[in-house]
Amino acid sequence: MNVTIEEISSIKKRLSFEVPAETVAIEIEKAYQKIGQSAKIKGFRAGKIPRPILEQYYAPQMEQQVINRLINDSYIKALDTHDINVLSDPKIIDNSLIEHGKPFTYAAEVEVSPQVTARDYTGLVLQKERLIFDDKSVETQLEEMRQGRAEVVDASRDTAALGDHVVIDFAGSVDGVLFEGGTAEDFTLELGSGQFIPGFEEQVVGMKVNESRDIQVTFPEQYGSAELAGKAAVFAVTLKKVREKVAPELTDDFAKGFGLESLTELREKLTENARRQEINRIDGDLRERLVTALIERNPLEVPETLVQNQLGYMLANIRQRLESQGMKLEMMGMTEESFKQMYRDTAISQVQGTLILTAIATQEGITVEEAEIDSRLEEIATMANAPVEAVRKHYAREDARIGLMAQISEEKTIRFLLDKSQLTEVDKEELTTEEKE
Repeated sequence: MNVTIEEISSIKKRLSFEVPAETVAIEIEKAYQKIGQSAKIKGFRAGKIPRPILEQYYAPQMEQQVINRLINDSYIKALDTHDINVLSDPKIIDNSLIEHGKPFTYAAEVEVSPQVTARDYTGLVLQKERLIFDDKSVETQLEEMRQGRAEVVDASRDTAALGDHVVIDFAGSVDGVLFEGGTAEDFTLELGSGQFIPGFEEQVVGMKVNESRDIQVTFPEQYGSAELAGKAAVFAVTLKKVREKVAPELTDDFAKGFGLESLTELREKLTENARRQEINRIDGDLRERLVTALIERNPLEVPETLVQNQLGYMLANIRQRLESQGMKLEMMGMTEESFKQMYRDTAISQVQGTLILTAIATQEGITVEEAEIDSRLEEIATMANAPVEAVRKHYAREDARIGLMAQISEEKTIRFLLDKSQLTEVDKEELTTEEKE
């Protein structure tokens, strides 16, 4: 078998194959033998059909079997022989027909990871946001916790206000025609939740029980239904009931509902968590600045397969977060396709960053020790409040272990790069969007 490898780009290769006529003949024989065992032709016994008859009736089937076998065998062998790590299934092009006495030829285009040699990655001049913690954020969170424990009761008043839970009937129409999914009775809606189309909930505020009102809104341009996207609509709304939230007082008993002894202890715990979250946010912003600087110094083409994989990961992440809040992507006026279009550039940057950081780790000999893995597993067990042995069992799977090692390696590489950078702490409003050379 002859294989010619052509570099189409830094992320694509074209493999051209020529399989010898002798191999083709052997595979033809095997195919007809297999077909002959199960072929059914009137007037012949199973397994006793003459070869010319098989060729007359089953030549197309034979050809497909032989092509599949020849491509699979030669392609896999070529990848192994030439040590080519492909990212996706090959795109088969220009394959010849199967003919006795002639070789079989075809070409395959494959995506591969670019060979990255990172440059100019030390001595970066970076800005880091100065940590300024505001205790008001804790009070805001306490209020959110109060509201989260609030009970919804029938209101003594009959006028709807922001934050109320109202029961409504509504019927939506576009150009006077009711549309599918736009009608409901006894629907409970929290005013201010953003559950409905922008502008809808604000117009319910101020309505009185048993009052009917036409509410005019416009569907977002990126709305999930193409038939409604960007269209003006009218909803005939009737307010049937007003219910309000009554939140508990901030007392020690309130704190005990969260497993703590006092309100003071709850405030201390919230302060600790809030400070940690703020530190993580600042560190995350610094990491993005670092990666952006690396990409500027090391521009590279990225395979579409890796971009799509990253978009899939991001989409699954956002769906999970929305579901935890009882929401769906479509309720945000987005579809899977529009999400991928919107975040495509972000996914490309994230893939570029990962490839560059991996290259730097290799070039600097940054490795992950067994003790570091054990330490991380114990951290995960503590954070998840799970038995460490259960965590070890999960990460004993090859894919999970590889992912964990990649994460630790990337974190070590980031620390290495920050140690080699010139950091300047500035207030948030002083942060610039571009880093110095």
